[in-house]
Amino acid sequence: MALRNHSTITQFILIGLSGDPHIQALLFVLFLGIYLVTLTGNLTMILVIRTDSHLHSPMYYFLSNLSFLDLCLSSVTLPKLLEDLLSEKKTISVEGCLVQVFFVFLTAGNEACLLSVMAYDRYVAICHPLLYDQVMSNQLCKGLVWGSWGLASLNAVIIVLLAINLDFCNAQTIHHYTCELPSLFPLSCSDFSTNISILSFSTIFLGLGNFFPIFFSYVRIIINILSISSTTGRSKAFSTCSSHLIAVILFFGSGMLRYLMPPSGSSLDLLSSLQYSVITPMLNPLIYSLRNKEVKTAVKRTLGKYLQYFRQ
Repeated sequence: MALRNHSTITQFILIGLSGDPHIQALLFVLFLGIYLVTLTGNLTMILVIRTDSHLHSPMYYFLSNLSFLDLCLSSVTLPKLLEDLLSEKKTISVEGCLVQVFFVFLTAGNEACLLSVMAYDRYVAICHPLLYDQVMSNQLCKGLVWGSWGLASLNAVIIVLLAINLDFCNAQTIHHYTCELPSLFPLSCSDFSTNISILSFSTIFLGLGNFFPIFFSYVRIIINILSISSTTGRSKAFSTCSSHLIAVILFFGSGMLRYLMPPSGSSLDLLSSLQYSVITPMLNPLIYSLRNKEVKTAVKRTLGKYLQYFRQ
């Protein structure tokens, strides 16, 4: 009933990444490899953090949730992209397109909130270590995660409800490889100024609204680290924060570029979308594991247990 405005068009055509069959075959192998690495890396992080008692702390609780979100975010777009790379006609139903828009906003918005929460966790750990266990209680950690889900869900519902009211008359070709709201606006024959305003507010609210707390948290962290007299102490503090900073820069930089800039159908739109929805979910488990001795040790310990189990 709510989708009656879209009756003139029942499906969209996705331009994709390339029209050359040979390039499509190479891209299929590339993105299949990326998806498998993403699944393996994030599932490993979740498994290791859940099973290793040494990692049962707020920082790793948030990290396991981040890995789950990365799994979800990559699974929203990559399976469809892989299917289209093997298909001559790249189509998606209007309903399927709106579902994809919803889950992109749900997972990406949630990840933005969670990265902010993780920055606050590091701030408390480094600037107020004696109060860490008291402040970052189990109840607060769960509340922050569920709060992130709630805020992202509300934002995604509002965005999609507004998108449902758009009329799509004749144009049905999306100059992108996936359904993202900015790419749908040029196809609409109705007034979408309200949608653009809400989308901009949403991006600023969830983007800058989470980025500024991260920024100020790390300003305080850096000031505190520089006051540490021990070189070893400074090095350890920087190493625990550098992974999170890399993840923040990769995600927020590309995500805000995609949703604050007007859609142009250029390669920049494609690259920014690929960065935050495909590349970042693949890199996050590598960043957090390769730069974290505790995670590397836990991975070896967990793999050793499973290898020993299968040998018996």
